[in-house]
Amino acid sequence: MDRGVSEEDGSIRFPVDELRRLSETYGSATIFEPQSDIGKRDSSTGNSVSPTLPAPEKKLTLFALRLAIFEKAATCLGTLGFIWATVVLLGGFAITLDKTDFWFITIILLIEGTRIYSRSHELEWQHQATWSITDAGINSFRALRSSSHFIIETVKALLRPITRVQKQSLHTREIRKNPDAEISGNWGVQRKLTRTWTSSDVPILPYAQWFFLSRNVSKLLYWLQLASASACVVLSLMKLIKHNYGEVEKGDTDKRNRQSALNIFYSLALAEALLFLMERAYWEWKASYCKLLEEVSKECDLGLSGMVSIRRFFYDAYSRCLEGSIFDGLKMNMVTFAMDLLASNSPDEQLIGARILRQFVMNPQFSDDTLKNIGTNISMIDRLVEVLNWKDPQEEEIRKSAAEILSKLAGKKQNSLRVAGIPGALKSISSLLQTNRSCSTTADEIGEKTIICDHAHYGFWTFNHLGLLILKKLARDHDNCGKIGNTRGLLPKIIDFTHVEERLLKDENVTPSQILTVKRSLQLVKMLASTTGTTGNNLRREISEIVFTISNIRDILRHGEKHPMLQKLSIEILTSLALEEDAKERIGGTGGVLKELFNIFFSQGIPENQNHARMAAGDALAMLALESRRNCLRILKLKVLERLVGALEVPLLRVNAARILRNLCTYTGVDCFDQLKGVAAAVPTVLKAVMSEENKLQEVMVGLAAEAFKFMTPQESNIMFERTGIKEAELANKILQILKNYENPPVKVPRIRRFSIELAIWMMRNNTANVRTFKDLGLEKELEGVLESTAEVESFNIFSGTSGLSRHSTTIHSLVETALHLLEDR
Repeated sequence: MDRGVSEEDGSIRFPVDELRRLSETYGSATIFEPQSDIGKRDSSTGNSVSPTLPAPEKKLTLFALRLAIFEKAATCLGTLGFIWATVVLLGGFAITLDKTDFWFITIILLIEGTRIYSRSHELEWQHQATWSITDAGINSFRALRSSSHFIIETVKALLRPITRVQKQSLHTREIRKNPDAEISGNWGVQRKLTRTWTSSDVPILPYAQWFFLSRNVSKLLYWLQLASASACVVLSLMKLIKHNYGEVEKGDTDKRNRQSALNIFYSLALAEALLFLMERAYWEWKASYCKLLEEVSKECDLGLSGMVSIRRFFYDAYSRCLEGSIFDGLKMNMVTFAMDLLASNSPDEQLIGARILRQFVMNPQFSDDTLKNIGTNISMIDRLVEVLNWKDPQEEEIRKSAAEILSKLAGKKQNSLRVAGIPGALKSISSLLQTNRSCSTTADEIGEKTIICDHAHYGFWTFNHLGLLILKKLARDHDNCGKIGNTRGLLPKIIDFTHVEERLLKDENVTPSQILTVKRSLQLVKMLASTTGTTGNNLRREISEIVFTISNIRDILRHGEKHPMLQKLSIEILTSLALEEDAKERIGGTGGVLKELFNIFFSQGIPENQNHARMAAGDALAMLALESRRNCLRILKLKVLERLVGALEVPLLRVNAARILRNLCTYTGVDCFDQLKGVAAAVPTVLKAVMSEENKLQEVMVGLAAEAFKFMTPQESNIMFERTGIKEAELANKILQILKNYENPPVKVPRIRRFSIELAIWMMRNNTANVRTFKDLGLEKELEGVLESTAEVESFNIFSGTSGLSRHSTTIHSLVETALHLLEDR
């Protein structure tokens, strides 16, 4: 709220009219008025509309389609050539073929057969080579890339200036030293032993293992195919150019079609080999020179380890195009591909899938579509929830990714319902919160709390943050709040995170993560405590029964002056808990809570951003004093009555100051009459506000006037009227105006008609002149109108959503009847 704030000579000036607006605006969102639940909890339930952008992986599926067209065309020509050679040439002209033609055909058939066979298996070997996550990072990609790629890079480097080559070398060394790449590599080294082989590490032969590793076999097959196709081109061209198929004697009908048959065969072989070489050239151009895979990885923002995921996705799409229809690969996308990997039983595939999904969920460009795909797949949500229980340090990244995905997924209301609906989901989320208490051997003590801090090889605080974030987003829904409360051991865990030591609250160099943990836990407790209905009643009771709840909040109020947001959240929790009578007594009976609330409420010279904490403290104090004689007596012992009267002059505080004073006057009892005599000093301020203000401030001032006058004799009240320059007839006329202005029960000021009638009753008792004044003004008619328009909203002191709590002991009908009797008797 920068408007109206000026800084001069290091001071901050806040205009009175702005303070009034802030006070009344803030007050309109409290528990003293009914509120609609619509739009209250979750502002992110609607799906944001974002422009449709082409998915980066579509470039790969299109690339796979084009390669498949080349490959299938070459395969068809090869098949036709093979049939032509075996049936026509070797079958029909085998005896009459020239010796060189016979061997050329045989060699071509052998090398083409070898090429086709190796081609059909090269893709399988390449596919297998991408399974191991130890290949993650830029170094693994260099290990995976083909030798041809290395050759092309070498040629390109030779064509560049020497200085540029040196820069590239330096950049390469920097990449190799990149810690992310080392982490990725070390992750694989640290993996525990398994009972099955990783396909990419299978040694085909017992000796020369490096050469015969499956990840290197694809390279061997790659070069074998190139050599076969090149040999086929050379042999076919030699024959097609020379046409030395042997002489055909006149009249030899067996050889007259031999030349044509041979030309057709060599042409088919040449066309097939050229198509294959064109496919390879296209592959090298797009993959090695244009760096298509790196480009897609960059657009997907998958990081250094993304090349493994991209290559795996490409080979899967290419395989589908070759094995079925050439259009099958176009149906693939990275999200469903990642979900399939995460659902597999291979740890490496699970990590690849988790990384892809996490990156897509965190990327604003892909987030909505990714969350939609995950949210409509119940089995995938179930899988993500299951992963939260994996506590093996070697599975930390998978678990962290799953938690981050769920934290985003829970941001949408419909998805949050699906997450919470998974059996055992909240128990799994609870496992992210790394805190526990030692078991006590006796019933007269509680186990000591232990919050596990970060370990050298495991980030426990990260999981604490994610767990609290997921729960906070789930708590936006009313039903989920009930499930959180019913999850065994979860509420005590959440309350444990609200504890923060004095040292941390006062330390200016405290790490943000520690304060963030406390903030999120307080936000979560606030949401649970403010839940409406029976669920809210149960949650407030359970939260207040945890013996550390109120004391943890008191410590924040006492030592958290440097963290006003934490104080505000803590105070709002107390306000919500005070809706329960037992909780209200526990709060008031906890040493120092009321004192700290008043310290915040009366604090001066603080920045503007702490004003909300002051107003929240006023709400809490008014709530704690409502219908609680013990708390009212505790407040009187703090000797704050004079300061409360003075606060009626402060625009920011006067609404809540008036509420507190009214509750003190109403619920302390006759034995505290002398202690409350000081309230009479507030009457001039109250009368002026009743005559000049409107809405909420007018309501609370009318209510305070109706109670404050009871502590004055008729002579004292006459003196107060004279001192303020307001006549009783003018006040009576104002009361009639209020009743006329609010012919129907108002939602924002639901008690203003009740308070007005109470004030009119006090004015008419023992004062016949006021009775005549009210008769002349037509009070009787207005009271009859009130009887015809009363509603339940006027029967309660406070509200939980649209439900009324703390019903008034005297009905508004009884007040109207009392006022009518006073009018009739005089």
